[in-house]
Amino acid sequence: MTLPDATYPLSAEEADAAFAAILDGRADDAAVRDFLLTMSLRDETAVEIAAAVRAIRARMRPVSAPANAIDVCGTGGDMANSLNVSTAVALVVAACGVPVAKHGNRAASSQAGGADTLEALGLNLTRAAETAEATLVDLGIAFLFAQSHHPALVRLAPVRRSIQRRTIFNLTGPACNPAGVSRQLIGVARPDFLAVYADALTLLGHTDVMLVAGDEPLDELSIAGPSTFLRPGQAATRITPETAGLPRHPLTAIRGGDAAYNARALSALLDGLRSPYRDAVLLNAAAALLLAHAAANWHSAVHTAAHALDSGAAKTLLTRWLAY
Repeated sequence: MTLPDATYPLSAEEADAAFAAILDGRADDAAVRDFLLTMSLRDETAVEIAAAVRAIRARMRPVSAPANAIDVCGTGGDMANSLNVSTAVALVVAACGVPVAKHGNRAASSQAGGADTLEALGLNLTRAAETAEATLVDLGIAFLFAQSHHPALVRLAPVRRSIQRRTIFNLTGPACNPAGVSRQLIGVARPDFLAVYADALTLLGHTDVMLVAGDEPLDELSIAGPSTFLRPGQAATRITPETAGLPRHPLTAIRGGDAAYNARALSALLDGLRSPYRDAVLLNAAAALLLAHAAANWHSAVHTAAHALDSGAAKTLLTRWLAY
């Protein structure tokens, strides 16, 4: 199939047909590369993002999840190379009693993605994919490894790597959770893109979502300074660490490394180490707990998340998960 010229925004019909062809292998790699690069250079529209998400969802391997399950996931691409905040947040929030269907992948723009770090901690990614529905029910957590649930995207990996910049498929990841969760804390690497992403989610029928972006830019709430959070259909709101009763730390204080390095940092966090990493995790876990209606305000949400760490509940959860 010949892909449409992506120099200008596509209609919903054009975008639907183009992404179906790309994911079904009916367009050659050179054409796909040019299409994705051209779209990325001019910035994707809400209509195009929604079309790509619909195409991916139609081809994914779904799993069942409790009705109150949430996801905490970012688009990546902020180039901050920070420690794995959303992965730690998933453990903390699940330890607070909120089921978390964590969607994630290996690193694309950092040294270690959530999958890499969990694997370094001892999680068998293949086994985790096979037992995801069971662990969500029994433990309240699952890791939905993108490569296991989105086979249509696997063949595109070489093309995406050849482009050497983020494409629309970086943006679609959080909205393509295989568990179909309705509540999501989504980090977007570009604060100026929050409104476009919110419009895409509205087109997809998402309502119970919180989009966040640090000013640096960062695809999570920043522990270093102001961030923006936005719910579809509502006005954007500004937040700082002080809003939640937390101190600021420079981003260099949560700089990550390879999978082994990040796994050691996560283990130390679960062992109770007080650190800038802990504060970054508490801030973002608080947002997830507010989204899940498990806390009344930022301060109480931080207190709840801190108790999950200090009581050993989050560490116990990881131990049980690794042994499942």
